[in-house]
Amino acid sequence: MTRLPFMRLCALALRQLLRDARASEVRVLFFALLVAVAASTAIGYFGARLNGAMQLRASEFLAADLVLQGSSAAQPAQIDAGTSRGLTHARVVEFTSVVAADAGIQLSSIKAIDPAYPLRGQLRSAATPYGSETPGGGPAAGEAWVEARLLAALGLTLGDSIDVGMKTLRMTRVLTYEPDRAGNFYSLTPRVLMNIADLDATGVIQPGSRVTYRDLWRGEPDTLVQYRQAVEKDLAANQRLLDTRDGNRQIGGALGRAERYLNMASLVAVLLAGVAVALSASRYAARRLDASALLRCLGLSRHQALGLYSLQLAMLGLVAALAGALLGWLAQLGLFALLQGLLPSTVPPGGIAPALAGIGTGLVALAGFALPPLAALGRVPPLRVLRRDLLPVPPSSWLVYGAALFALGLIMWRLSLDLLLTFALLGGGLIAALLLGGLLLLGLRSLRRLLVGSPLPWRLGLGQLLRHPLAAAGQALAFGLILLAMALVALLRAELLDNWQAQLPKDAPNHFALNILPDEREPFAQRLREVNATSAPLYPVIPGRLTHINDQPVQQLVSKESTGDRAVQRDLSLTWAAELPQGNALSEGDWWQTPPATDGPPAVSVEAELAASLKLKLGDLLTFDIGGEHRQARVSSLRTVHWDSFQPNFYMIFQPGTLQGLPATYLTSFYLASGHDTDVVALSRAFPAVTILQVDALLGQLRSILAQVTLAVEYVLLFVLAAGLAVLFAGLQATLDERIRQGALLRALGAGRALLVKARRIEFGLLGAASGLLAALGCELITWALYRFAFDLHWAPHPWLLVLPVLGAVLVGGAGVFGTRRALNATPLSVLRET
Repeated sequence: MTRLPFMRLCALALRQLLRDARASEVRVLFFALLVAVAASTAIGYFGARLNGAMQLRASEFLAADLVLQGSSAAQPAQIDAGTSRGLTHARVVEFTSVVAADAGIQLSSIKAIDPAYPLRGQLRSAATPYGSETPGGGPAAGEAWVEARLLAALGLTLGDSIDVGMKTLRMTRVLTYEPDRAGNFYSLTPRVLMNIADLDATGVIQPGSRVTYRDLWRGEPDTLVQYRQAVEKDLAANQRLLDTRDGNRQIGGALGRAERYLNMASLVAVLLAGVAVALSASRYAARRLDASALLRCLGLSRHQALGLYSLQLAMLGLVAALAGALLGWLAQLGLFALLQGLLPSTVPPGGIAPALAGIGTGLVALAGFALPPLAALGRVPPLRVLRRDLLPVPPSSWLVYGAALFALGLIMWRLSLDLLLTFALLGGGLIAALLLGGLLLLGLRSLRRLLVGSPLPWRLGLGQLLRHPLAAAGQALAFGLILLAMALVALLRAELLDNWQAQLPKDAPNHFALNILPDEREPFAQRLREVNATSAPLYPVIPGRLTHINDQPVQQLVSKESTGDRAVQRDLSLTWAAELPQGNALSEGDWWQTPPATDGPPAVSVEAELAASLKLKLGDLLTFDIGGEHRQARVSSLRTVHWDSFQPNFYMIFQPGTLQGLPATYLTSFYLASGHDTDVVALSRAFPAVTILQVDALLGQLRSILAQVTLAVEYVLLFVLAAGLAVLFAGLQATLDERIRQGALLRALGAGRALLVKARRIEFGLLGAASGLLAALGCELITWALYRFAFDLHWAPHPWLLVLPVLGAVLVGGAGVFGTRRALNATPLSVLRET
């Protein structure tokens, strides 16, 4: 038995691959791999770069890429861990203190910043109250920037001085915008911005003072991850790390949705390409059984024969992977160039990681879906040279399905897919395939009765399907998978994005009004009506801290870094309401219908995520510290809250009449159309104690992110379509040899070309219609599972999916005739001589 050296085996594999390069199954296999890698690479680059751009824009609302926040100053080791890695650092200290002037005193929220602040975004200020804004800069030592309402409250003008503790500061500009204030709407006191160099001179911060220390970091994502890993394990109980997803719930939600959908669409494209690889590899192996038997006769061992064809497949896969990675990189460059005016001005390059991940995805798909059919080439008996009816022992079913599932698992792991979303997608697809495949087999058997008395083209077309019903059902399922994938991605694109866009209607509130005094409540509401503002209800707000649950200290019941831990470390904004607020839905319990009972604690409704973190259940007794006074309430309901609505939202809502006798202010949100800036200025002057926050920038950021997601999804559809076409032609190529022999035999018996073309149209038209019907039913089943278990959306039937059988008949019918044209062009004599 001849044993070839490895390099000779590689040379032989390369020669055979070049010789077979024009074979149809090789070209389809190459194209399927090319599509898989190009789709994965382009989507990887597009998602990584778009996500990086969105992260950059979202980080503006955090003023940094990462923030270390706590009620005590960061340890020197925590600062050194960042600066030693080359991260840019800025310090911020926030506290509440009394600001004094000759005309009086005013409780204020004071922020001390160093010159590097902000690391993302810009401060904005004005030279006069309610004047035009100027971006950039910051207060120098000895200066202060203040909100206009502080000037109004103390009767001061710019140039006057104020005292913060023992330090006198001169007010030089009016503070109009802080990038990191978007996530903190409920700051009820006027803002003062000062230089951190003056902080020690104030003497305000003493042991026991309520202070928030924020260390801001900016740098490369990998370096930030290293820094997070270095300091996370040693965080104190009063410290936590914030990034763009934690710092703002609206931005984090939009980024999460974008990432989930892009990864899901990428999985669909790669899976379709994997199916095409499996179909092409099966034909690739079947057409090389004779060559493998001949090589075995010439002395090659079983392992060397298998290694020869594995090397061919590896060479083909490597070339296709490199070409696909280059194509994917060029594709995303072209897309970013076309959309330059719509995307952020700064888009990170993306690095080499998406290309390597795309190549790896393609090679894993090739190994998982193509190696099982290829394994048969190593078991071809040499006697097949004389007896072509001898077939190799088929590989174990466990090997075939196990390899495919292992490859699928690796791809899912690489994409970091949401497991619930993935199982809903794959589980729904598997159930749909089993149910609909069974129905298709029953339907094919019932078609036998239609053959009697049918015209000859119909008998030929239907006869081809009925001769191999399992193969016909498999083809219909494969073609149905194409239509299902494209319809599913298109449907989810339309409905999910429309749903997300509907969460931000054109008249979404773009202003928040805080600190409305009780005696100003009605006049303020009247003024909003006069300027035609669309306003949410005015909600009372009382700051209070949750201290006990069922008479046990709350700190003993929550875990560190949980939502509950962060909620009990600060005062919550408590409110009461007679009606369930807009954007809230009860998940457990009942909303109150009667006046509060006098023989027990009043009722309170708790936000569901906070309740889960605090391990609250209906009937639990909560104790609150409200301005030194203790109040108790019993949990009567749990609510899910739509945090993206830009309406006032609360963790705790009490029954009306239960917080009487406690001082409260009011807050609301309202929408004011563009061009009414003078009305906002007049409103601020008429109610100087009220804080009016403009959130147009945040709304614009969210709408921009959703628009970018829409573009990305539409781009993904092109790759899903290309992968679907690869499956279609791979499925046609898998049966091409048999069709060529049948066509030659029929033409030798006198059948004309027109008859064969008509029979092909009938066969593939019926296959396409059946595939479209399967795709429509499967799409409904999968969307029901996705909407119910993954996206938490209301599901309704989609009548437009009934167009899929017609689309399938046209698409598969046309492609089938085109893809099998060799069976019509081959002369009967040449085919019969080969057999």
